[in-house]
Amino acid sequence: MQVDFDKEYILENERVLLRPLQESDVEHLLHFSLNEPELWTYSYQQADGEENLKRYIENALLCRKNKTEYPFIIFDKKTQQYAGSTRFYDIQIPHQSLEIGYTWYGKDFQRSGLNRHCKLLLLSFAFETLGAERVALRADNNNKRSIAAMKAIGCIEEGVLRSHLLLPNGRRRDSIILSILKDEWFNTVKEELKKKIY
Repeated sequence: MQVDFDKEYILENERVLLRPLQESDVEHLLHFSLNEPELWTYSYQQADGEENLKRYIENALLCRKNKTEYPFIIFDKKTQQYAGSTRFYDIQIPHQSLEIGYTWYGKDFQRSGLNRHCKLLLLSFAFETLGAERVALRADNNNKRSIAAMKAIGCIEEGVLRSHLLLPNGRRRDSIILSILKDEWFNTVKEELKKKIY
């Protein structure tokens, strides 16, 4: 598996464009931070409010510099608006594995079909360009909507990490882990996901 952290990867199809997150993207995402604080109910890293959003983006860019994460901003071509953010993280080149996460969309973009387009692009890129053998996704075990979305794109549940993270509000989070393996992607998951795109 090869990841060029210095390269500006652009992933796009007819519905969505994913481009590398930049410091200046605060202006594109600030509306969500100020007006939709519930987006971070289940998040380990909060991005509500301008200062938290700036810190969120700074941390993401630092992780890219340190070659552990690769963050994107999401642009919805249908509405011509920025819709949220996502990233590859826990990138383990020797083990040919990575995770997709830190994914969020503004309320107007949820249940719009945008997530499946994004996941098709990210998974295709991970398996077919980067050469990943395993792609995992993780969520708060209480976040039933997110878990359902992961299963809908073909992820297999692996288990739950109990009392896994300490959240900013003091609650200890159980994290559910789901994944897709390379053979599963090429044998069934990719074609099934394509059928669900709208």
